[in-house]
Amino acid sequence: MVRTQIYLAEKERAALSRLAARSGKKQSELIRQAVDEFVARFEEEHRQAVLSRAAGLWKRRKDLPDFAKLRREWDRGAAT
Repeated sequence: MVRTQIYLAEKERAALSRLAARSGKKQSELIRQAVDEFVARFEEEHRQAVLSRAAGLWKRRKDLPDFAKLRREWDRGAAT
């Protein structure tokens, strides 16, 4: 674990102190938990944004084979 110093507004510090007292957890543990949740949410949003931009990427391409036909041929080959 790496030690990191942060600055909090007095209001944030007081709220964090109350949460720590109520939950029985250390303030540093609550901060790490909040950072983990923020990073996970950001990474998921980024992943969804990339997938959305990629959706339909090949939709109007005319130079690609008929994938449904290829799949049917592969399925017939696997059945034998």
